[in-house]
Amino acid sequence: MKYFALFVLSLFVIPVTGQKVSGNKKAILSSIEKHQDRLVQISDSIWALAETAFEETGSSKILADYAEANGFKVERGVAGMPTAFVATYGSGKPVISVLGEFDALPGISQKAQPTKSPLEEGAAGHGCGHNLFGTASLGAAIAVKELIASGKIKGTVKFFGTPAEEKFFGKIWMVKEGLWDDVDVNLSWHPSADTEADVQSTLALIDFKVEFFGQAAHASADPWNGRSASDALELYTTGINYYREHIKPTVRIHYHIQDGGQVVNVVPDYARLWVRVRDTKRSGMMPVYERVRAMAEGAAIMANVDYKISLISGIYEVLVNRAGGEVMQKNLELLGPITYTDEEMAFGRKIQEETGKPQVGMVSDIPPLKETKENPGGGSTDVGDVSWNVPNINLGVTVAPKDTPWHSWAVVACGGMSIGHKGMLQAAKALGMTMADLFENPKLVEKIKAEYRDRKGDEVYEPMIPEGPPPIGNN
Repeated sequence: MKYFALFVLSLFVIPVTGQKVSGNKKAILSSIEKHQDRLVQISDSIWALAETAFEETGSSKILADYAEANGFKVERGVAGMPTAFVATYGSGKPVISVLGEFDALPGISQKAQPTKSPLEEGAAGHGCGHNLFGTASLGAAIAVKELIASGKIKGTVKFFGTPAEEKFFGKIWMVKEGLWDDVDVNLSWHPSADTEADVQSTLALIDFKVEFFGQAAHASADPWNGRSASDALELYTTGINYYREHIKPTVRIHYHIQDGGQVVNVVPDYARLWVRVRDTKRSGMMPVYERVRAMAEGAAIMANVDYKISLISGIYEVLVNRAGGEVMQKNLELLGPITYTDEEMAFGRKIQEETGKPQVGMVSDIPPLKETKENPGGGSTDVGDVSWNVPNINLGVTVAPKDTPWHSWAVVACGGMSIGHKGMLQAAKALGMTMADLFENPKLVEKIKAEYRDRKGDEVYEPMIPEGPPPIGNN
């Protein structure tokens, strides 16, 4: 079966809903059609590179070079991160920006086929679709740039190339640098198994490292001379696991043992683990974080060892903007759902079969705008930090079959073939059309900003990162 079947260009140019499309939005669609082949090539190149956090040298360069080739002024290596960049075109207000991510996840390399088969054993893969993310956002920014260049709209468009979302959360350092200070509204999207204007928040998160320092000794001949760092580690994780009964259902605690000793016949003098705490609100997360930190001291006392806690980074929950979501919703409805070939539907059903899910294939229907939940589940993103500094509009677009396990080989497979390509181009169109609305309507921009101010209230944003530069080279 040919899974890399070419799709008909007209499916991506003319909305299927029959609703009236403005001249500027037609220009957005035309631009994305014009750049379509190159955008697919860029996405596939980033997919093949599959570079992880702060190592996205090739991926960042591909996107920055294409922005520069299309008339953007590109500032590379911003906020102390070699792979972070800002591409800017235009002048004056409004300033509308869009985010692009491009980092991969370790250990989930996969061919573009619906059965598990690594492209390179043990290598990284785009199990979150970030090869599509950055490319679609740049496609939208270029389409808007062309409108500004033609004199149809006025203002400034910015594309932010943001590295290391999967591990160190590079956007925090960019926010701290003040890179969004002059932006009126920011847009973002994320690959998904559904297509919707995203008006749900995420989980706040904090990462920290706990190290224990003891005294080595022979594990049989003189263990009484040893003070075991791994004993402290085990006591610590036991404390965390007993604590789980007494935290709210919205809280999540994870840990990863990075070093528990090297050999069985030595009392280990060093142990280390990486701990992560989440909650739906930063205000709920911080007390749990302080309690889990305190447990490390208790474990060190019981094992008679020393300990050290080091902050890695932390991120805020996304500050939802429903006014912006309503604009995005209208554009999704204008575009209508993505259409799939029989081969693509079969690809999707095979993915579902291989991952034990109902074999319903691809789903890209546009649901009504949902109510915003007070305590959503799901994951975390450093888009949250951006959203506490500038109004943010979020979007999710189908790039994988319904119920696909995320951060898995199955998403990697879809991101390297036409299912992912179609979602990427749909996202570029929805983002570009929404940006056009913002440039055309100052009152809409002010409405979005007013909701942002209301939701933020008196909260003072404080970046949760250690002093000093980003942790480049700490992978």
